[in-house]
Amino acid sequence: MLNHPARKSVAALSVRFYFIIMPTRRNIRSKIRKGVVLLGIASCLPHAGIAADTAKHVKTGLTFGALPSIAFDTDIGFKYGALVNFYLFGDGSTYPKYRHSFFTECFHTTKGSGLYQFIYDSEYLIPGIRLTAEAGYFTEQAIDFYGFNGYKAQYRADFEQRDNPAYISGMFYRHDRRVLRLRSDFQGSIVQKRLRWMAGVEYNSFRIATVDVDRLNRGKGEEDRLPDTPLLYDKFVEWKAIPEDRKDGGKHGLLKLGLVYDTRDNEPNPMRGMWSEILMFASPSLSGNQPSFTKLIITHRHYFTLVDELLNLAVRLSYQPKIGGAVPFYMLPYVYGTAVNSNCNGLGGAKTLRGILRNRVVGEDIFFGNVELRWKVIRTVLWKQHVYLALSAFTDFGQVTGDYAFDYDTNNAEAREWFAGGEKERLHVSYGGGISGALNHNFIAHINYGRATDQRDGKSGVYIGLNYLF
Repeated sequence: MLNHPARKSVAALSVRFYFIIMPTRRNIRSKIRKGVVLLGIASCLPHAGIAADTAKHVKTGLTFGALPSIAFDTDIGFKYGALVNFYLFGDGSTYPKYRHSFFTECFHTTKGSGLYQFIYDSEYLIPGIRLTAEAGYFTEQAIDFYGFNGYKAQYRADFEQRDNPAYISGMFYRHDRRVLRLRSDFQGSIVQKRLRWMAGVEYNSFRIATVDVDRLNRGKGEEDRLPDTPLLYDKFVEWKAIPEDRKDGGKHGLLKLGLVYDTRDNEPNPMRGMWSEILMFASPSLSGNQPSFTKLIITHRHYFTLVDELLNLAVRLSYQPKIGGAVPFYMLPYVYGTAVNSNCNGLGGAKTLRGILRNRVVGEDIFFGNVELRWKVIRTVLWKQHVYLALSAFTDFGQVTGDYAFDYDTNNAEAREWFAGGEKERLHVSYGGGISGALNHNFIAHINYGRATDQRDGKSGVYIGLNYLF
């Protein structure tokens, strides 16, 4: 998400940067290697200081940044669309913090995902209270589904490999999901804006179905067509592991309440400080056949400066248990928090465990963490804009700490065999590195490459997008 105004020259630079780092699948690794070599050479060059007086470049009034929304993610494919962010700075007295932000993004991906999203963010519409409001519609014609409870849900890659004798379908671990989300979150100061209260309301409407194989097969030759066969989601419904009254989704409201402690020196790109929160999310039943539940969210993020303005260590730890009720299966793959753009599937994938299959680690109680070293190898000023390039190294980890309880038809021999094939849950771990480019310490584009340490979590993933993970 854009967090800073961009003039035409900045937008043009951002577009060029994005196209330079956009790889195809065949040359992803070579691009990463070349990028690391070039940045390593560049890091030996003298750094231009970025301590120039910010007041010389204060923005006032209304400005905006508009970019093609072009990225790549192993889980969702090549992403194409557009985004625009309008900022109102008024007289500039709050710069670089905007007074009002209006963000809109629309995109599709080559793996059938889509997003239509509007986010408004301001501390000035209601004096003394920060309001974040969102309206979004998210489509996934083939979102990952591996079952429940981490390694207790068996994963066999050969079921998806067309040339393997065990092949079932390339969509075997997938289902269709469409989500409408409306939310309003409020934060107010308790102690000097560092300690804040948080309250909010959210509405989600889920539509769940099996993959529309006929649609995916349109225009394909016979050798490339997907077979019309039951997928894992269909089998879970047949085995009654997914109840009949929940297989198509449902409507859910969320009531939110909590405390946030935030001492970050720069919200989108902190070098030092902490960002911690303890939240309660309650979902009352909106209809007779939909369950209610309550979750606790405890997340701590800490940013340590190792070398001033050059090197820092970022750490995130989060524990998100259910403390009451019953979470429906389609709401399990979510990680909750107070970030402005908090649409986050998990655990696994671009926003939580990089290199691990998206939604691989799903349960009622989850724990996860990230440790990332960030090194600014080039720092300079171009066209009165602060610019830097950075390298990062990371490790991500997570685990189901409380199982999702479900029943199944024990009289079905196939179901008994399937669920007996699971293994004991333990920590899922990945590691990797990335390259980032930033404009004005706010707008950040990145490419991350992560590898899973266990083949039961997949192999690796490449993710190109906006903003740091946390």
